[in-house]
Amino acid sequence: MVESRSATEPATEGGPPPRRPERLQLRLFGGFELCCGPERLVLPLNSQRLVALLALRVAATRGQAAGILWPEASEQQASGRLRTTLWRLQRTGRTIVECRGRLALAAGVDVDVSTWVRAARRLLDAPDAADAPRPAPIEPVGDLLPGWYEDWALAERERLRQLQLHALETVSGRLVEEGRYAEALDTALRVVQLEPTRESAHRAVIRVHLAERNLGEAVRQFDACRVVLRRELGVDPSPLLRALLDQVDPPAVP
Repeated sequence: MVESRSATEPATEGGPPPRRPERLQLRLFGGFELCCGPERLVLPLNSQRLVALLALRVAATRGQAAGILWPEASEQQASGRLRTTLWRLQRTGRTIVECRGRLALAAGVDVDVSTWVRAARRLLDAPDAADAPRPAPIEPVGDLLPGWYEDWALAERERLRQLQLHALETVSGRLVEEGRYAEALDTALRVVQLEPTRESAHRAVIRVHLAERNLGEAVRQFDACRVVLRRELGVDPSPLLRALLDQVDPPAVP
């Protein structure tokens, strides 16, 4: 009788090396998608919700997960739905969620949000010294789980949106310091596009124009900011934004 050997056991001498299981790729920006190599795994909606929750919260007890995902249900009903959801995940034949005391994503799942957040925090935490190595650029990403309106998803979406805006503004400022004005302007304008009523985004655009001595463009951006703030919020730009132009050409701003 020939004994079977698992893929994790070392290969016998002269035999092929053991195959490593492929890592799972979880995408939450722009929509839920879970892939293993070229294969896209289709999960029921409740399974998607549990996987996404654990990807964003790192770990949770069974009671916490059930209460967050099914807040309208009784404790017994929510626990039953969670058991069914875990059973369906196990039936995929993939280790997606681990249930060792607390629920957590398996170590073999790579999450796009986690990768992006680590890069953004490295950028924001980096020193401003000129001789400090510049972190990798941060690219704009789509909305987190668009179309999901649960309270926990909305809260995480807003948290990541704010982190993205701050990171992109920081990138623009550092590009200005390096004299890379075209890239700095493109990055700042992306922030304005993402959030037109964000004054700090307009300020980032104006700073690029002033660094290039494009005073007319700076004034036009100020006027555009004033129009959108009055139309959308009924307020004027802050004295801080006005002072940015007043230092250069006070008569330019009425």
